[in-house]
Amino acid sequence: MLSRGFSRISGPTASTPKGRARTGLWAAAGVTALGFLVALELTARRYGLPGPLTHQVAELVYRPKSGALLYAGLALTLVVLTWRQRFIAIAVALGIDVVLALTRWVFDIGGVGDNEGRSFGNGALWVVLGCGVIALTRRTGRERVLLLKGVCLGLLLVAGRKTGDTWLLITAKSRPQVLDPYVATADHALGNPSWVAGRIVEATGPVGWHILHAVYGQLAVAAVVVSLYQLRNVAAERRFPAHHLVRTFLVIGLLGPAVYMIYPVVGPVFAYGTGAFGTGSAHWAVAEIWPHVPPSVGSPHSVVYDAITPRNCMPSLHTAWATAIFIHSRKAPRFMRVAGTFWLLATLAATLGFGYHYGIDLVAGVVFTLTIETALRALDHGWDRWAVQQVAGGVVFFSALLLAVRFLPVRMAHHPWTVGPLILLTTAAVIYGYVRTTARWEPSPAPPAPRPEPQLEPA
Repeated sequence: MLSRGFSRISGPTASTPKGRARTGLWAAAGVTALGFLVALELTARRYGLPGPLTHQVAELVYRPKSGALLYAGLALTLVVLTWRQRFIAIAVALGIDVVLALTRWVFDIGGVGDNEGRSFGNGALWVVLGCGVIALTRRTGRERVLLLKGVCLGLLLVAGRKTGDTWLLITAKSRPQVLDPYVATADHALGNPSWVAGRIVEATGPVGWHILHAVYGQLAVAAVVVSLYQLRNVAAERRFPAHHLVRTFLVIGLLGPAVYMIYPVVGPVFAYGTGAFGTGSAHWAVAEIWPHVPPSVGSPHSVVYDAITPRNCMPSLHTAWATAIFIHSRKAPRFMRVAGTFWLLATLAATLGFGYHYGIDLVAGVVFTLTIETALRALDHGWDRWAVQQVAGGVVFFSALLLAVRFLPVRMAHHPWTVGPLILLTTAAVIYGYVRTTARWEPSPAPPAPRPEPQLEPA
């Protein structure tokens, strides 16, 4: 039924050299992503953990961890289909979900590895995979490439979540010592913002806590909404835009955890509090003082922490992703621009107020995103002098910030009125450089057509 509903859309199959180059780039990216997933699966197995591929295959039958994420992946795949095909795909996905839910209820089958999970979402994964089969067996030329691109987007969104979860587990298993005392000491240069924000959130009571928690937990939903707006014309134009939010999101998720391995940090609520998410405790904390008493400036050193809590602070990827959402919502309608701004500000407040990050983490996250965004845009517009300078400057500042926090935290803490403004001004310079660089790539507005002069009627 699904394949019959997907009527073949005729179109030219010949491609230009630029189109062939883009197709080759997509193929290379797909092979690289698959190799990365296999390597991550093998690494997770070394620590006795199931990898991202195992989790993904299990979600074909077992209750998935996040059904909403699977349907978000399906939504990205549907951007290449017509409205009739979309309705058929959604109906098939819902039907599969009903059948599997009844089967699990009858045979008492739980979630992936435990009894938790959502009762829906499997159907979305089945339909995305079915679209891939249809692309390989019933499509040719440009239509096959377009449908495969849609399938890859959907699968990469889901696989990105699984990859991130596996990365976090690996950081906890492979990095027994954390560098929180260094970051907490250096954060004196910014006025210990996590301690300040933690007391503010605590003062707002349950209302403020629930609002920020909802924003923090539904970041992927906001990203999908902005992405669907950017990709709304794919089905009509039969091509993807040169750059969109999904690309930035995936690159951030790919590169960020690599920094976690180099710079393991758990966060204030874990290192100086009682923990969160069921991990961490006062037993592992350096001192149980967050958010009421800022840490003293001493001689920082690495400390041993548990093998469960992820080392996912430096840089703050939540801040990085929220910054990407803000950037890509600037050309959307007014409502989405306001929502993108709110999501960024609320995410910054949540990351600090819940004690998940230090202030330095947020600065690093912003610079991290702007550098990646500039590089991705330069791939489409060309590497001019401005782009090279912006990317090089972002890399240098990001690296210098990490090195300073690691080797000069005490000096940073003792000179807050010098180091703090210097960090903020340099961050502002990176932001200004990004705006200036990308503004040069925007198409110039067409000059208004000359208005005809009024002709006088003859007397």
